[in-house]
Amino acid sequence: MATILVVDDEMGIRELLSEILSDEGHAVDVAENAQAAREYFEQQTPDLVLLDIWMPDTDGVSLLKEWAAQGQLKMPVIMMSGHATIDTAVEATKIGALNFLEKPITLQKLLKAVEQGLERGATPPVVPSAAAAPGMPGAEVVDGIDGGPATPSSPASHAGAISFDIPLRDARDAFERAYFEYHLARENGSMTRVAEKTGLERTHLYRKLKQLGVDLGKNKGE
Repeated sequence: MATILVVDDEMGIRELLSEILSDEGHAVDVAENAQAAREYFEQQTPDLVLLDIWMPDTDGVSLLKEWAAQGQLKMPVIMMSGHATIDTAVEATKIGALNFLEKPITLQKLLKAVEQGLERGATPPVVPSAAAAPGMPGAEVVDGIDGGPATPSSPASHAGAISFDIPLRDARDAFERAYFEYHLARENGSMTRVAEKTGLERTHLYRKLKQLGVDLGKNKGE
């Protein structure tokens, strides 16, 4: 989960982006103008910023310059506008903006830009091997992902090893699919026990499995 700041003077845009990104599991904060964004930065630094260019008090490009001059540009910034010219977009990129989204923003473009921004700004996690932590719960999961030998009960035996040479979203879905298939096989398809093991409410678990395309029937009786 990442913390994303949405800076836009349009309430409808703030609410829409907040809803979409929250559904993706992110923590979303909003600022209605440049001054509100400045006050936010006095308290914390987000993992990513979605910044509107045209705002009444200070425009987004000027605010971006301000952050760069003050050494606050430590996170990916994605500019947004429905009226900006190519020159404006190029200028923002030269200052340090990672990307530019033209309004109205499509869901696909938004999620792709956010994913790329977070990948750019994130430090790759260190994945421990099972050998480094013998007996650790879920060690078989790490074996399957790490490319090591998969045990018959490991997620890799159900979903195959997960490549790191794919987009973060695809890797995450592949891991979650393997994770749930592992627990379904281990609990002999019992949704009640899987819900308890994974800490999910049954309805949420069903919805998640359907979203990931997990074949529930395949795990019955295994």
